[in-house]
Amino acid sequence: MPIAENGTTAGLRVVVLGGTGYLGRRIGAAFAADGAHVHLVSRSPAEDRPADPRFVLMDLLAVDPHELDRFFASVRPDVVVNAVGRAWRADEAEMTASNAELVARITESLTRLPRPPRLIQLGSVHEYGAGTPGTGTSEDHEPAPVTPYGRSKLLGTRAVLRAAADDGLDGVVLRLANVIGAGGPAGSIFGRVAVHLGQAARARSSGEKPDELRLPPLRAHRDIVDVHDVVDAVRAAAVAPGTDVGGRVVNIGRGEAVPIHTLIDRMIELSGVDLPVVEVAADPSPRTDVEWQQLDVSRASRLLGWQPRRTLDTSLRDLLTAALPPPVKGRTGR
Repeated sequence: MPIAENGTTAGLRVVVLGGTGYLGRRIGAAFAADGAHVHLVSRSPAEDRPADPRFVLMDLLAVDPHELDRFFASVRPDVVVNAVGRAWRADEAEMTASNAELVARITESLTRLPRPPRLIQLGSVHEYGAGTPGTGTSEDHEPAPVTPYGRSKLLGTRAVLRAAADDGLDGVVLRLANVIGAGGPAGSIFGRVAVHLGQAARARSSGEKPDELRLPPLRAHRDIVDVHDVVDAVRAAAVAPGTDVGGRVVNIGRGEAVPIHTLIDRMIELSGVDLPVVEVAADPSPRTDVEWQQLDVSRASRLLGWQPRRTLDTSLRDLLTAALPPPVKGRTGR
């Protein structure tokens, strides 16, 4: 892999699968800013950048394997980042197709290349299942996912690790904590709250009474990582020695568990929109989520030289700025 002397990704040929999604487009932009030659692969172009010359239209779930082989052979990538994934508004079969079966197809195609690239697979903290309160979960912890999303992402991780062990693929899995930042998906609880606060701010400015914020019981503690820190971790993984990261899982998070209710309260405070929060009674069916998520990120520091740099307030401000109507008044906490 032609890594620049200064350790950047300049000059690398990089393919970002899911390149117009929330994570993919930011990862692609960062590599391009470094001077890498980037190809953004997606089944649909970004709405605000439909004419991006780096964009490659391809439905990875439907494409013929031979066509996928031809694409990789023509690009001859040094790095492939798989940012494809389904987390919301999908059933388990749809999640499995995107998060597991597609990963197996990608690994098979890459191992058929004369010189396979480094594959960076974006995994999820939800692969672990329940953490132990008060401690961080390390990569050696035996995964026991309790959600369809977590189960499907774990299958994807295992496909990469299997290809690394059996076929020599230079693959690494970055197991991400809950990612937040500007433009966060509305399906996540933080994206949902940001959208509601934006609507409430517009209602207030029109002299209307905003709707109360109705949420499920906020009992959980979550490890939260900024989207920009995730991008930095991907860039670091792209140039790390293969002997260090090949065939391994690396946790990417803040390394601390924060109460969800604290984060929601802080979002409301930062927004300057005073409105009530109502916790709706829990569904009587068995709970399919966990109450504690905290990652041990010491391996990321050791192998990637990476650590989270953005504060939670910075992440929450970015998320709110993208959702609230300008100008935003009454912000606090500076």
